[in-house]
Amino acid sequence: MRSGLLAIILAFCCYVLATEWPKVRPTLGQMHVYSLAGSFVAAMLASGCMMLAWRAILADLGSDLPPSVTARITFLSQLGKYVPGAIWSFAAHVELGHDYQVPRRRGAASVIVAMAIAVVAGLLIAAVLLPLASPDLARRYMLVLAVAPFIAVCLTPPILHRVLNLALRLIKHEPLEQPVSWRGFGVALAWTMLGWLMFGLQVWAPLADVTRADGHTFSLALGAYAFACSMALLLVVFPSGIGAREALLVAALAPVLPAGPALAVALAARLVTTASDLAWASVVLIAGSTVSAKIMAPAKYAAPARIAALRGRGRHRKSSKLGLRPAPPEQTGGIPAIAAQASPGQEA
Repeated sequence: MRSGLLAIILAFCCYVLATEWPKVRPTLGQMHVYSLAGSFVAAMLASGCMMLAWRAILADLGSDLPPSVTARITFLSQLGKYVPGAIWSFAAHVELGHDYQVPRRRGAASVIVAMAIAVVAGLLIAAVLLPLASPDLARRYMLVLAVAPFIAVCLTPPILHRVLNLALRLIKHEPLEQPVSWRGFGVALAWTMLGWLMFGLQVWAPLADVTRADGHTFSLALGAYAFACSMALLLVVFPSGIGAREALLVAALAPVLPAGPALAVALAARLVTTASDLAWASVVLIAGSTVSAKIMAPAKYAAPARIAALRGRGRHRKSSKLGLRPAPPEQTGGIPAIAAQASPGQEA
């Protein structure tokens, strides 16, 4: 079903592109190489910001991974978004995180929260900027934009924690060990907003080559792209929102560009985004080949208290098998006493 629907959408996109190609080609010729290069840099920075937003949520839930590990998980798993259905990228995110001792329920919750923050932040940006750039366009999508504040209320940490635990209970999983804090939510939201700003620059760079380059155009580029991407993220059937995002972006750019040039800008944005995804994946693969992921002990990222508890549980099990009871720390001297009795050679 999904494959057939995707084939229909791609066929429709190819038909539209073939029809509009006489108008698209001159617009592509007006775009400068340095504009496309700047758009590429902005796209990479935007992806990096979104990765750090997810890292902030994951750390707040109890798994504080280094940026290099977070980047490896994020930019390898995001290649799965080019396969029909969001489940592949989502599953890769969870499984790669599990390799670094991130519990699956925590990994799944962090991805869902980060995506929800991105969608709501994008819709809120569109709700603020689109009326300033194009009142007619804002009225056309007012029903969708009006839902954003209500969804934002559901993302507040107290309500969010209850929703996540309810979802985990429905799929017969244990609840989260700790809720998302206001601080963690604020850090993730800040990185997300910065990411959307970079995405706006990504679209504005080629857009400024074919129309006027001013604050009004930038507001339209940011609002239009935030709206198009946020809505496309909800259409999980299509790989990476292919087709849906371009159609929405073309419609949102209508106040400053006709359909042909707007389609050229949308195609340029799509090509730059894909190049950015491939570039990030190449970077983490090259970095991973120099420092193998196996060298990095997964237990390094577990909480110290949890490690100590596991070690204590292991000693207790060994003592039970021998019919012995573990002696209390005051009788054995504990780890500090043993360390104090060790010789200088043993300490080394």
